[in-house]
Amino acid sequence: MFTQTVRSPISASYIGQGAYSNNYADVFSFNANQASLAKLKNASAGIYGEKRFLINELGLYDVAVAFPTSSGNFGLDARYYGFSQYNESQFGLAYGRSLGSKVDIGVQFNYYDVRIAGYGNASTVNFEMGTILHLTDHLNAGIHIYNPIGAKLGKNQEEKLASIYSAGFGYEASDKFFMSIEIEKEEDKPVNVNAGLQYKFLPQLMARAGISAATSNIYLGIGFGWGSLRLDATADYHPQLGITPGLMLLYNFNKKEF
Repeated sequence: MFTQTVRSPISASYIGQGAYSNNYADVFSFNANQASLAKLKNASAGIYGEKRFLINELGLYDVAVAFPTSSGNFGLDARYYGFSQYNESQFGLAYGRSLGSKVDIGVQFNYYDVRIAGYGNASTVNFEMGTILHLTDHLNAGIHIYNPIGAKLGKNQEEKLASIYSAGFGYEASDKFFMSIEIEKEEDKPVNVNAGLQYKFLPQLMARAGISAATSNIYLGIGFGWGSLRLDATADYHPQLGITPGLMLLYNFNKKEF
């Protein structure tokens, strides 16, 4: 039996960077930690797309929706990777809420499917969960676990999805500057460290940058806000494989400005 790599955006550290922030969590933050859903005050939606290493067949698309309720906040996520001959998709339902002022928790249930032309498809159901601790007004820490029970694919269950364990920290030095670090261990892969920075130049303009140590990937992006809309242009650079461009569009309902 061998492990199937979990397919996530090349710029996953970029789009999930707000998970450990008090002020910059958005609809995609729960991809990194479902507990971040508890911070969202407004219903919101987002779409993200990237072309891995400028290859059409390696495109990844992600749509997320989040909405708060009096009993906690819910999120929906749909992800597609590949092309007609080979593709992977995941559909998830997430829930997050606060347990007092110091602790947030979250969980997500996923349906994962792999399709190969001429061979059919294999699918499985798994879950992930996370928690975030508000250590001070400026410092947050948390843990996240993906697929802890090792869900297996196919009728014969000869292949399974990887399990991923991570610990993250976020520090807001001011209302304009935020930094984060995440230590991640995916099954059958070396430990990875993701480090990132965010700076808000203006209420309508912010930038993010960071690095994934295990692959030496460098990512950066800039976001522009117009009322309830925000558009981010991202780029990730791999030393051997090249550039992965991406676009992210966010919409916050009932929110007047960023």
